[in-house]
Amino acid sequence: MIKISFLSFLLASFIGIAQQTPGRVCSIYGKVTDKSSKEEIPFANILLYKNDTVKVAVATTDMIGDFCFKTVPDGTYKIKAVYVGYSPTIIQKIVVTNQKAAPVNIRLANDEGTKLDEVQVISYSQPVTDGDMKSGSTVTREEYHYMTTQKLNSVAVTTAGVHRKYKEKNAMRGGRAVVSTEYNTEEYGRIYDNEFKDSKKDPLSTFSIDVDKASYSNVRRFINQQQLPQPDAVRIEEMINYFSYNYPKPVNNQPFSITTEYTDCPWNKNHQLIHIGLQGKQIELDNLPSNNLVFLIDVSGSMESDDKLPLLKSGLRLLVEQMRPQDKVAIVVYAGAAGVVLPSTSGEHKEKIYDALDNLQAGGSTAGGEGILLAYKTAKENFLNKGNNRIILATDGDFNVGVSSDGELTRLIEKQREDGVFLSVLGFGTGNYKDSKMEQLADKGNGNYAYIDNLLEAKKVLVKEMGGTLLTIAKDVKLQIEFNPAKVKAYRLVGYENRLLNNEDFNDDKKDAGELGSGHTVTAIYEIIPAGSQELVASIDALKYQQMSAHSASENNEVMTIKFRYKEPKESTSQLISHIVLDKKTPCSAVTENCKFACAVAEFGMLLRDSKFKGDADFKQVISMAKEAKGKDDEGYRAEFIRLVEMAELLKK
Repeated sequence: MIKISFLSFLLASFIGIAQQTPGRVCSIYGKVTDKSSKEEIPFANILLYKNDTVKVAVATTDMIGDFCFKTVPDGTYKIKAVYVGYSPTIIQKIVVTNQKAAPVNIRLANDEGTKLDEVQVISYSQPVTDGDMKSGSTVTREEYHYMTTQKLNSVAVTTAGVHRKYKEKNAMRGGRAVVSTEYNTEEYGRIYDNEFKDSKKDPLSTFSIDVDKASYSNVRRFINQQQLPQPDAVRIEEMINYFSYNYPKPVNNQPFSITTEYTDCPWNKNHQLIHIGLQGKQIELDNLPSNNLVFLIDVSGSMESDDKLPLLKSGLRLLVEQMRPQDKVAIVVYAGAAGVVLPSTSGEHKEKIYDALDNLQAGGSTAGGEGILLAYKTAKENFLNKGNNRIILATDGDFNVGVSSDGELTRLIEKQREDGVFLSVLGFGTGNYKDSKMEQLADKGNGNYAYIDNLLEAKKVLVKEMGGTLLTIAKDVKLQIEFNPAKVKAYRLVGYENRLLNNEDFNDDKKDAGELGSGHTVTAIYEIIPAGSQELVASIDALKYQQMSAHSASENNEVMTIKFRYKEPKESTSQLISHIVLDKKTPCSAVTENCKFACAVAEFGMLLRDSKFKGDADFKQVISMAKEAKGKDDEGYRAEFIRLVEMAELLKK
């Protein structure tokens, strides 16, 4: 599918005019055309190589087939032109002198084996007359969708051809133009803040861990674009867990350590809080098992913008750079249909993998369900019994063909996950981003979910945290807390709203829960109303036939007991760990940097959500706590957080 935006049309037209006198602005420039029809080819990828093998830049042709490389150092280069439906063409020995080269005109020949099922034009810039629209009406900044119903001879339908065929169809009134304004269609699941629970009536709190971090980088994207995120985009536990914490390392072959702190609540002076930290064991990269990876890449038309497919390809290249000879990767793509563009390939052949990534282009509708099935099939065909088998789905989540509803997709993945293949999800883009769908897919696929808003985030997820991203050390990790009503009147879990479990799910090994990766940290915070408080708590009426026994509760010094269940990655039976929190409070001034910084992030999340439980929270207090707990901060993530809070405070005014 060829997809053309109105803005792109205007911008490309301007660039095309500028390149009519390209010697002033471009070192290497030229035009790409169809060898047979002589028509210009837009959106072709032009790869620039130095010394025959080192790729130094990539450009894309504009609406009239022009491309431009600016400020290229003197030397000898070669160019490779790639476009779906055409055979790649290489131009050798392009000599740049005084940062200028002779024009390069490239003619691409059709790959006759490829067919085009569908053409789509978006934001056509001419008046459109159609039976569904008023005669002669002119619409700007609208989307005009036209789909052909016939098989075309070749995928090589260029912009001019699309325009001509579109006009012909409308002149015959045989086509159909569908108009839709460019709305923001991002989707987020509704979040209802956890309420306070009466510890006498409801002494157990049960939830699944969550190591996803997508919400924080997505919130950062909003704020960096000078707007506050919508409340349902803010998942407080993911914001907290975006950051690493200095928890003790596990001992005695346990997959994780457990740390707790009991202190006063910074946003409500009458409340207390319990801070719970888990630290997964760290497996050094050299000791990681072999990886059987499948990149499942969305190349539909919605992925063409710079913050989607181009960023995705750059990010996955960073991961490929870390691959060892014993690792292997296959690439499956999906648009109107799904296909394998790279069979499982050893990490020893990186250039082959890079070439497959470089040749990917966006176009078509989005048959995500079909792609998922093919990715699982590919992963199983190359399954490593003693290795890490994982699909990495990279998409904006905008599935619209075939299996596409949240329920259908999650049921599809639930059927596949039992075979030992895990699913991680990388989200990209804005405007039509489907956050709620992708979070569910990663959850049901026994994987993790990250949002990539820039190349540094891609490096963080796919390089610095590669062990945690790729290797699961414990699966179906659940927590169940029993509160002592003699010490706790009521409690509230901060965040984790969509990770809550029924109490009976804790002992049910068939119940799915979260996965813990190598080196991952997981943090949870409970806000506590202490026993003896006069504060009213919403509760049910006293039960007539039940009687709470409190003989032991009042005799010990325990605030609560935390129980953890987890499974080894390849096991189906869970193991149990217990941890007791004693009534020994630490003053706020003496809590660890881990606790203080996590509280700052939680408070910031409540401010962004405008939570009814935010109490006395304010941005200045968040900034103060975060600065006090900034610590070593080698990577600068905590400093960046402080900057985001300062920006959000300005946006809130």
